Amino acid sequence: MADIREKNDKKEPRIFIIADTHFGDENIRLYEERPFPDTETMDCEIIRRWNETVDEDDLVYHLGDFCSQGEQRCRELTAQLKGRKFLIIGNHDRYLSTQKWREIGFEECYDLPVVLKEFFILSHEPLYMCRSMPYANLFGHMHNVPSYRSVSSRSACVSVERINYTPILLETLRNMMKEEERKESLK
Repeated sequence: MADIREKNDKKEPRIFIIADTHFGDENIRLYEERPFPDTETMDCEIIRRWNETVDEDDLVYHLGDFCSQGEQRCRELTAQLKGRKFLIIGNHDRYLSTQKWREIGFEECYDLPVVLKEFFILSHEPLYMCRSMPYANLFGHMHNVPSYRSVSSRSACVSVERINYTPILLETLRNMMKEEERKESLK
């Protein structure tokens, strides 16, 4: 007898994380020394990498600073990006309400950090995490600031500069953090 679930089961959506795209922001392009000659090239490349990585049914959590180029440009960008998109509001996103961000194309928007999979705290700015806490923090905001590690056993910075301007799988981050935990236990 065939298992009916085989025909009805959909592929489990993957979960991706990204932060600090700053679409269209020339100041950020220059300040962070992004490897693009102009913002148009930067935007096109981030969109290309996003869409080559993410499928339509995948979940993408953007941890803030999506775009500050106005409502219409944000709407155009979200329409071009694959996946079901969720936004943790960053300091450069506060010019629009969470309702406006939903109207623009995010499935949901959050003003405060969110707990994902009962372990990951998603936030725009880094939160204090120590090894004895039962959570890990995924954050943006820090871009390339060297005083923040890209990955530790309890945190990861997912600013685009640190993840090759491409959404990164939650499972990849989890594995990187486990490896850091293993290294820390050897000290």
